[in-house]
Amino acid sequence: MSLAVTAAVADPDLLFFPWDTPLEEWPEDIIVALPRGISRHIVRFVSINGVIHAVKEIEEHFAKREYQLLLELTALGIPSVEATAVVSGRVDKQGEALPAALITKHLEFSLPYRAVFSSTPRPDTAIRLLDALTLLFVRLHSVGFSWNDCSLSNTLFRRDAGAFAAYLVDAETGDIHPKLSDGQRAYDIDTAVLNVTGELMDLQAGGRLPDAVDPIPVGLSLRARYERLWGVLNTPVLIDNNNRTPLDQHIRRLNSMGFDVAEIRMASLDDGKQLVNITAKVVDAGHHARRLIRLTGLDVEENQARRLLNDLDGYRATTAPTQSEEIVAHRWVMEVFEPIVMAVPQELRRKLEPAEIFHEVLEHRWFMAEKQGRQIDIEEAVAAYIRDVLSNKPDEAAVFGSANSSDDTIEMEAIKFD
Repeated sequence: MSLAVTAAVADPDLLFFPWDTPLEEWPEDIIVALPRGISRHIVRFVSINGVIHAVKEIEEHFAKREYQLLLELTALGIPSVEATAVVSGRVDKQGEALPAALITKHLEFSLPYRAVFSSTPRPDTAIRLLDALTLLFVRLHSVGFSWNDCSLSNTLFRRDAGAFAAYLVDAETGDIHPKLSDGQRAYDIDTAVLNVTGELMDLQAGGRLPDAVDPIPVGLSLRARYERLWGVLNTPVLIDNNNRTPLDQHIRRLNSMGFDVAEIRMASLDDGKQLVNITAKVVDAGHHARRLIRLTGLDVEENQARRLLNDLDGYRATTAPTQSEEIVAHRWVMEVFEPIVMAVPQELRRKLEPAEIFHEVLEHRWFMAEKQGRQIDIEEAVAAYIRDVLSNKPDEAAVFGSANSSDDTIEMEAIKFD
């Protein structure tokens, strides 16, 4: 047999690794020490032209099949490791055949789930990882990929610009179809629930799971999380230019499930309405505040930033979906945020900070629309909010910022305000 390398881009350095030696016997001086997840195959990390790669020994048929699947998933924009090459035709020094090797790029800053739990994790770590896994699971199903062995072990997790992301790392058991049937999705869900519950129980047995986390209900919750997210993400929102209420309702549903808006895509229909599709993501603390200050210069609290960004994203989807985020953000500040804040009479502006006023105006419009069953113009909402809500609020700036108040007075007033 002769050594053969299948690769999208040929790299001569691939030829100079000890392919005639079983992977588990490769010398330490060419191995890069990185945390490895549980795998049924031998896996080692090496550096190729300064880039770290994972090398997995696997039978040639399965290596080439997984290589092709990973290329397809990458082309579809699915978060997964990137396939580099397949090395086949390996024989040892005695002439005996060795398994082929699948080579993938190592995902920088990623960790297997056991490494995430190797230190002292937060009590909600398991839930947040499960949210990220669910999102990946739904995205795979949306492009017709049946994983057939979804688990935490077959996934890598990474924080990227504040976002929690799950990446498929093992596609060996997967298949791509034009569209998955309900039965195929159900089988995949059943397998995932079984695998994830077992992995969480294993963490618990090893003392790595926080005491507050019960692995069985958490693992079983994967099914409900999947079904809710699948339903929300696969139901387009129909809106018209004068009524954004359905879009706001949809975003609220995502937020209530622990997800945030990553992308909004809109298609115009012949009757003048728009069909909106939303892509969701899981984000870490502080992400919204950082994104908002980058886009608008507004420095606000995290929950305020989330609400403002939801409005900004909705504004962009309905007014200028093809323009850059930065340009639309500038217009949103000038045409939406500032007019609402400036509509508040000068004598009432000490009641709340501008971002909180903006947030409460949007909330008030929401409740008015729900109560009256109709679209509420922003001007009507602002006037009603100032008259019925803001004018009756205590002066927050005075409560917390009076230079003449003693510490005791400030504390008492704060408690009264709460």
